[in-house]
Amino acid sequence: MSDPTQRPRIVAVVVTYNRLGLLQRLLARLHEVPEVDRILVVDNASTDGTGEWLADLPAAPGAHVTTLALPANVGGAGGFHAGLDAAVADGADLVWLMDDDGIPEPDCLARLLPYAGELDFWGPAVLAEQDPQRLCFPIRLPGRASVVHAMAEVTAAARDGLIADVVIPFNGVLVTRELVGRIGLPREEFFIWGDDVEYLWRAREAGARVATVVDSRFLHPATDDLGTPMMLGRTTYNHSSSDLKHYCMARNNLVNLRDYRGSLHALAFVVKTLWFYTFTRPSLGRLRTSLAAMWAGLRGDYTGHRRFLDG
Repeated sequence: MSDPTQRPRIVAVVVTYNRLGLLQRLLARLHEVPEVDRILVVDNASTDGTGEWLADLPAAPGAHVTTLALPANVGGAGGFHAGLDAAVADGADLVWLMDDDGIPEPDCLARLLPYAGELDFWGPAVLAEQDPQRLCFPIRLPGRASVVHAMAEVTAAARDGLIADVVIPFNGVLVTRELVGRIGLPREEFFIWGDDVEYLWRAREAGARVATVVDSRFLHPATDDLGTPMMLGRTTYNHSSSDLKHYCMARNNLVNLRDYRGSLHALAFVVKTLWFYTFTRPSLGRLRTSLAAMWAGLRGDYTGHRRFLDG
């Protein structure tokens, strides 16, 4: 902010694709959040009537809704890249980022805002909509080797209401204009999967102040795409039945590990993938897809996922 005495201008960025009902639910909630100055909906070339519904959207009390209609589906990564860029260009001091399938509690943003000026990249606890006592995405608390699933464990571990250096990106997170100026925009070529983690790791490398505010809550549908046990339960693997998700995960995760954790971590991920689809869930097809995706990532080729897109 140019003037610290002024209330920050907040733009909520929502990325949507073919989930009109969920988008309608989310926008209804965002209209109830008085701190939001503008809602920017990035429509990823939806084909379910989303664009037409947004075009006919009547004026509503509170934040004005603007639509950024993309000419093609560029995935969540491309959507957040375009949306964050547009929000900053619109003069946002803080950008509140979320997908269309999540929903913040009514006071979610109000509980985040007291940390403006103290933090650069921070967000709420992300809870499973089906069971709000549990985390939607398990996290590793600072100083612990294992991940936790229960919100009670997160609350108990908090210091001054925060879990330092931990945040679930793009699920109700706030990003400052200054941080975007320092580290740039999300990697649009990732399409889906890993773009959020890469942005978080990039922010950490740049010295960003990161945290989860434990009394701020954001609900998200739980998914079975995370944490399939393997190696007799000693570890887990992000298995998905979707070939598109798997291809992007294998490619992007390998690139992230190589770039931010080093070659040994990247090699360990390759071994883990080979083990999973050889012994845990044997699949010659998945082995081939995994290796093709990883090789593409190492070559810097981010076009291979397109063959899995509908149409």
